[in-house]
This record gives sequence, C-alpha cells and structure tokens, in this order.
Amino acid sequence: MLLTFFYLASAMRKLEDTYRHKGLRKKLVDSLRDKGITDENVLEALNNIPRHYFLDTALDNIAYEDRAFPITDGQTISQPYTVAYQTQLLQVKANEKILEIGTGSIYQATVLAELGAKVFTIERQKNLFEKTKQYIFKSKYPNLKFFYGDGFEGLPTFAPFDKVIITAAAPFIPPKLIAQLKPGGMMIIPLESGGHQRMLRLTKNEKEGYTEESFSNFSFVPMLSGRNG
Repeated sequence: MLLTFFYLASAMRKLEDTYRHKGLRKKLVDSLRDKGITDENVLEALNNIPRHYFLDTALDNIAYEDRAFPITDGQTISQPYTVAYQTQLLQVKANEKILEIGTGSIYQATVLAELGAKVFTIERQKNLFEKTKQYIFKSKYPNLKFFYGDGFEGLPTFAPFDKVIITAAAPFIPPKLIAQLKPGGMMIIPLESGGHQRMLRLTKNEKEGYTEESFSNFSFVPMLSGRNG
C-alpha cells in the first residue's frame, strides 16, 4: 500500500503531537543512542520532530518504530537510524549551506533544518516536489528551500556548498556535486557496490581531488538521473 504524506493527512484532521507521541519519540531516540548514535544535537533534532506527521494516519501506532516506510513513486521515508547515521557523519553546523539530493518525504531535510543549516533540497519526482508546496513547517524552517531537478546536476547557481548529502544509492560519485563543494567541504554518499551501498564520507581537498572514508553498509532506493514528470 502506498502511503500519503503528512500534508495530505493534515487536510483530513488536525495534527497533534500528544504525550504518547512524545514518549514514543523519546523511546526511539534512546534506542538510536543504544545503537551507536553519539551526536546529542542529532538526537535532540530527531526528538523535536514529530515523525508521525510525515506518515499516513493509519501508521500512527508504528510511526516511531526504527524502520523505513514506503511513500509514493517508489520512494521511502528513511529509517530513523539511517537518518541519524548520515546526519552524524555530516557533522552539521548552524548556518552551513547543505545540498540534499533526494527530498522524498522531507524528513531528512527537516532534521538538517532543525540543526540550523541552510538546506537546498532537490527532488526529481514531480509528484513529490509538488507536495512540498504543502509542507506544514514552512514558516518554522525558512532556511529550507525546495527544487525540482536532476540530483546529478546539483544546483550550480547556489554553489559552493559546505556539505552535500545524498539520500539514494548512487551508481558513482557525481563529479558535478564534487565541483559544487567548497574546499574542505564534505559529502555523505551511499555508493552502490555489489547489491548494497557502502556509506562514504568524502572531504574535498584544498587543491584537487578528495579524501575518502568508508563506513557501514545500507540499503537505499536507486539514485536516478533526469526528471520524472
């Protein structure tokens, strides 16, 4: 079953963040800490964001389980552990310019915005991009900007960026995204390798090239070129 988003659910009922939701969210955050997430700023950001707003109301009882859920157009809202893991590797600082490839449900972008970053997020699926116009937190996060386009192309008009985060399985390291990073800037990318993705952190060198760090394996939907719709 494909799931609607929080902005569609909000049209049918008033969104509430109850004591029960907050308790489940705290339990989730505690479990992420137990799984090795150590950045307290990241954990606090996840604790501040009502994940159930991003899911169909039918999933209210399981919204704070640590797992991914399908949304629309073959995409997913990422597992909270994956969101926390990528965000922790990115070492987000307030007021940094961050380019996100793959807006999806807007959950990851919201976490970055909650941490105080200036977020530029690209979505290639037209249906998903259109739904960002109903994003309920627009007034809370004016530092979050939405774009419809090809993630492999990035946003050269707004470059350079301090950080880049890719939330889909990349078949290769996109050279145009490396070019749009500031010297010393970081990219977090799940790189396709033999049926799984290895999480990499790339740091752009001051003169040319980049250094590469390798972390755990994950499973993402594929990063595709062009626009769809």
